[in-house]
This record gives sequence, structure tokens and C-alpha cells, in this order.
Amino acid sequence: MDLGKAIRIALPYAVAAACAGVVVGCGSSSPSASTAPPEPTGEAAVAQGNEEAAHKREESEETNKNRELLSQVEAKKREESAEETAKKAEASAEARAKKRERVVAAEAKKKIKAAEANAKKSEEAARAELKKKEEAAKKSTQVKAKSPSKPQVRTQTTPAIPLKVTE
Repeated sequence: MDLGKAIRIALPYAVAAACAGVVVGCGSSSPSASTAPPEPTGEAAVAQGNEEAAHKREESEETNKNRELLSQVEAKKREESAEETAKKAEASAEARAKKRERVVAAEAKKKIKAAEANAKKSEEAARAELKKKEEAAKKSTQVKAKSPSKPQVRTQTTPAIPLKVTE
């Protein structure tokens, strides 16, 4: 068990005991005729008054010291609580950031797969188109090779001769 925890546990009891001691010491029972000591007179009364005043001062100082110690412990407790809250908030923010990164990575992966699929479709379409063209060209050359070549007859056109009509 660390010192701070021990102080937090023991301090309220110590303060309560000190306060109880002050109350019990100051609150002596009412004097009765049979048990009351005779009142001192003269210098003895002054000395006893000084002693009581010193005792009250000491008790007051001890009470103030206990209050200060209690306030320090409470301040430390609040600080620790604030640190714990901050750590929890930081961990939560970090978890959200990691989740966001995973989501972004998954979306990027989907986009890459979609792009690859589109590229593959385009490539297959281009191959099919090329194959069609090759087959069409092949048919065209086969048709030309199979058909016998007929001699082509060329006719020449003669220029028109102008006729003169005389009357």
C-alpha cells in the first residue's frame, strides 16, 4: 500500500480523533461542590491561565495543521481523479482514431478492388473488340482469296465531237 493511500485512509480518523480530543478537553464536566478543586489565586492562577492558553494554542495549531493536511490530501485526490479522467479521454480518443483508420483502410481497399475489377472489365472488352476486328479482317482476306479474280474490263470514254450544222 503506498503512502498516499495510507494517508487518505488514516487522515479522516486522525482529524476526527483530534477534534474529539479538543471537544473532550475543553468540555469538562460541570463543577460540583464535592469534586471541584479550589481556585488557585495569585501567581498560580496566572500560571495556570498561561498554561491553559498555551494548551489551547497548541490544540488550535494542531487542528489547523490537520485541516491543512486534509486539504492537501483532498487536492491530491482531485488531481489524481482529473489525471485519470484525462487518461480515459485520451484512450477513448485513441480508440476512435484507430477505428477511423481501420474504416478508411477498408474503404480504400474496396476502392482498389473496384478499380481493379473495372480495369479487368475494360481490358477484357478491349481484347474482345480486338478479337472481333482480327476475325473480321481474317474473313475479309479469306473471301478475297476464295473468289476467283475476274478480269476487270475497263472502258474508255471518248470525248464528244462537236458537229456543225450548216444550212
